Amino acid sequence: MTTLFDLSGRVALISGAASGMGRAMSLALADHGADLLLADLNEAGVCQTAEDVRSSGRKAIAVRCDVSQPDAIRSMFETLDREFTRIDFLANVAGEGILGRPEDISLDDVEKTWRNLVYGRFCMCQEAGRRMIAAGRGSIVNIGSLASITALGRSHIAYSMAMGAVAQMTRELSTEWAAHGVRVNAILPAQVLNPSLEQRIEADPGLKDRFLKGIPAGRLGHPDDIKGLAVLLASDASSWITGALIPMDGGNLAMNGGGTRRYP
Repeated sequence: MTTLFDLSGRVALISGAASGMGRAMSLALADHGADLLLADLNEAGVCQTAEDVRSSGRKAIAVRCDVSQPDAIRSMFETLDREFTRIDFLANVAGEGILGRPEDISLDDVEKTWRNLVYGRFCMCQEAGRRMIAAGRGSIVNIGSLASITALGRSHIAYSMAMGAVAQMTRELSTEWAAHGVRVNAILPAQVLNPSLEQRIEADPGLKDRFLKGIPAGRLGHPDDIKGLAVLLASDASSWITGALIPMDGGNLAMNGGGTRRYP
């Protein structure tokens, strides 16, 4: 039976697909019928995700790609054109931020964070957008953060500046491309237990409890929490949703408890 959430015959490109939310999105889209081009710097991890997708009967191709490098992105889209000839959904998930106090962080680290989270995401959107405009349809999701619209403190200055740009990029692209049938939205997670956050919690055992004080739902996020949103935004069920910044935060934003002031 055909449903609003059926992705049969559609092609998705997902960066950051080796682990965390990127892997969860990949498996969810495959479960609903999509074929996938999967990208990550972690070659072994992304190949494992592709193997898991193929075991469900869908086509999946894994590529190693540094999303801060436009040449690598363009090469990946050439692979997409050759192997799939279309793109219906892009998920911009990959990209690390570098933490540092505003008075101490180097400009090189600020630039690296910007290239990872803004420059690369825009290049991905531009390449996908050109193809989607030609096809007259498509959906793009940028993974932002609550730092896109609130201040986190805790040495997140470079990350928050970059994620603020991701939010505005999403709004601008949605406005520019809506008439072409291309939708652009962003998902803004709070603290999700991905590998990097797990490492931070292991290094600072008190960090988890500090985060939980600002989350009414009483738990940190899990990568699987993004599955439903990913399928919704990739499918026709969201055909009139564009330019949206969608929190995925267990109530953190509503509680207004996400930021942490630094005390001397």
